[in-house]
Amino acid sequence: MADPAVIHAYRHLYRGLLQAVQYSKPARYTARDQLRRAFREKGAKYDYRSIARTIRFLNAATRQRALEHRVLKNLIIIAWYRYDNAPSWRSIRLDQRAQEKKKALEKHVEATVYDHYDMTIAMLNKSMGLCLR
Repeated sequence: MADPAVIHAYRHLYRGLLQAVQYSKPARYTARDQLRRAFREKGAKYDYRSIARTIRFLNAATRQRALEHRVLKNLIIIAWYRYDNAPSWRSIRLDQRAQEKKKALEKHVEATVYDHYDMTIAMLNKSMGLCLR
């Protein structure tokens, strides 16, 4: 069985996320999936202080539609497009020759499209002591 502190942290974070997104359907499932990925990640460390700060951030996002709410909303939208049911930009059908010419460019774009975003979130987490994804 897992450590009770980790279970409580998961439950508090999940409850805070649900309240912050106001239980809206696509956002709550995306938030749940993000939280599950974070807690199932190999080598993840339990940091009580960053979890407490993240819960305070989520509570602030719940109370009023200020900066915290907008940041969380944008994080969930990006996560939905990145991981979940969003259509791929490659789903537009091109003729066979055009697809072959753009294959190398597509691989490069897919590999680097979220690099800057990930670095920005990492700097936000480091500067505020949060554990957002």
